[in-house]
Amino acid sequence: MRKFFGTDGIRGQANTHPMTADMALKVGMAAGLVFKNGGHRHRVVIGKDTRLSGYMIEYALVAGFTSVGMDVLLLGPMPTPAVAMLTRSLRADVGVMISASHNPFQDNGIKFFGPDGFKLSDAIEERIETLVEQDMSAKLAGVRDIGRARRIDGAQQRYVEFAKRTLPREMSLEGLRVVIDCANGAAYKVAPEALWELGAEVISIGVSPDGFNINQDCGSTSTDTLSKKVRELRADIGIALDGDADRVIIVDENGTVVDGDQLMAVVAQSWQASNRLSSPGIVATVMSNLGLERYLNGLGLALERTKVGDRYVVEHMRAKGFNVGGEQSGHIVLSDFITTGDGLIAALQVLACIKDQDRPVSEVCRRFEPVPQILKNVRYKGGRPLEAETVKSAITDGEARLGNAGRLVIRASGTEPLIRVMAEGDDADLVKQVVNDIAGVVASTAA
Repeated sequence: MRKFFGTDGIRGQANTHPMTADMALKVGMAAGLVFKNGGHRHRVVIGKDTRLSGYMIEYALVAGFTSVGMDVLLLGPMPTPAVAMLTRSLRADVGVMISASHNPFQDNGIKFFGPDGFKLSDAIEERIETLVEQDMSAKLAGVRDIGRARRIDGAQQRYVEFAKRTLPREMSLEGLRVVIDCANGAAYKVAPEALWELGAEVISIGVSPDGFNINQDCGSTSTDTLSKKVRELRADIGIALDGDADRVIIVDENGTVVDGDQLMAVVAQSWQASNRLSSPGIVATVMSNLGLERYLNGLGLALERTKVGDRYVVEHMRAKGFNVGGEQSGHIVLSDFITTGDGLIAALQVLACIKDQDRPVSEVCRRFEPVPQILKNVRYKGGRPLEAETVKSAITDGEARLGNAGRLVIRASGTEPLIRVMAEGDDADLVKQVVNDIAGVVASTAA
């Protein structure tokens, strides 16, 4: 059982354990020691989103890494996938992203990427945790071996060019009016720039970060403002990223939200038609809608499911040879281009489909009718509510009531003290009743 790492790195409220400067210092030292191998100069790439606490954590990490002899390359505000890409491009030994993704500004987190640009395995995270809890003073670098730190110029443009190259050279977005919501987060400069350079007419919102407004009534978790703006300006499409731009949600010309399941269906069908799928199917999590699975099966494609977390999607993709995967929340992983979820690159692939088909987004991106699905989050203060016998009994009863006509997924969030209760099935009333019954039992147990 890991103490600090969840499904997406270390995360918590800023200036509260484990998101303190002291902890970030120790994590930097530990990660530096884990990734030092050989006598060459080692380097780490560090990016961040726009949270106020990012400065504190950034400099604490710099102190930790340099104290064990690693040189630090600072990128400033950059999307998480850009950090993954630049870790490989700059031949770094490890990459770090300081972000709590879609969470509000008061939270922050630390995500790691290995030299190959992929998120760390559980085993490596456990090694870092073990070192964090030890006295590392004997492993500090000598006075001549302390690392250096410097900021990298041009990192944003390198990522913009990388994103543009994921489309065919002749592809132009000219004629498309695009509203992009950057959630006042890490992509507030690079995403509008990439779209503009590709020829789109770009209207940008959520591009005025002040340290406090990241994900606040904007971005992929709050699309009302984007939907309104799309309708107001009669735009062709709205694109909503989250705070670190590793996920994307689309809004069609009518202001209707298109989730990650629909986007995966769009890419899967398009890539199947152009013989670009490396395996006959895609990878998604247990939260993806049953309607997606049925749609893919109708195309002769499989949907292989993993537990929640894009890192588990990526691991399954690598193990089984898939090149398309993702989550309903908008993490779309296209491994032909990138090693992790990338909201901008996924959006560009969808835009390419829209240009190729020359039809409205509402037609291109509505591939299947979702099965009624309800998700309730139940907050708890401590303990393990899912281990209570009353909760186990309620879950067993719910599964029996849904039978073969639905699915039930109950899990603890890997980033927040929440129990997520999700059910889906053809009978909407039954699904609602099952979710409410189980959530009620969990709430009474977790109180």
